[in-house]
Amino acid sequence: MLIALLLSVYQGVRHLAIGHFGEAIQNADWVWRLERLIYLPNEAIVQEWVLNWSDAARLANLYYVGVHFPGTAITLVWLFLRHRAVYLRTRTELVLLTIGGLMVHVLFPLAPPRLVPDLGMVDTMLAVGPSAYSSPNTGFANQYAAMPSLHIGWAILVAIAVLRASSSRWRWLIVLHPVLTTTVVVVTANHYWLDGIVAALLLGLAVLLVRWLFGPRSRRPGDSAWSNEHREQPVATTPPMP
Repeated sequence: MLIALLLSVYQGVRHLAIGHFGEAIQNADWVWRLERLIYLPNEAIVQEWVLNWSDAARLANLYYVGVHFPGTAITLVWLFLRHRAVYLRTRTELVLLTIGGLMVHVLFPLAPPRLVPDLGMVDTMLAVGPSAYSSPNTGFANQYAAMPSLHIGWAILVAIAVLRASSSRWRWLIVLHPVLTTTVVVVTANHYWLDGIVAALLLGLAVLLVRWLFGPRSRRPGDSAWSNEHREQPVATTPPMP
């Protein structure tokens, strides 16, 4: 129900941001210059370097289109079935992160690099496919809402949730997911580095807010105030009569 509500809100908020093309391009120029000022790697150079490998563009597109929603959904279902306390916490952090992201989308429309010709980046989804977008003002997604990158924000949260819930030595492999997602969104020219940084900051605020509202986790892995209602209550016993 919460996810359905989020999608409905997103669809409504998306229309509020449509029509701000000029402002989105101006903000893109500002973000680009700021990144160079603070010495972040040039996205165009990174894209050119990665695209030297055969089929790299198509693989990046497939990861961008095919992992974001399915990967997050699979993680939530797994947590719901096997680690309910971690699920409740992660679900709430996801909702807060997404709401914060939508607010920034409306207040700061930002065109992605692929829609700013002056940046010299290739729209890999248009070039080799598959594409997640039909045209800038149609479809489900708002393409002038590059900041923050919810792809990166959700990927980081998925990794955190798996590390919270699992005790396997292989659990650390999940860290590759946000790393690959960050690389992919840049290589496909869908986001700037700053989009991921802002997403990570918003996620940090969501985690702190949830911790403040519901208290810190207890010593048991994955346990917290979330699961109080699910714990078994001790059965009162009556001492034997003498």
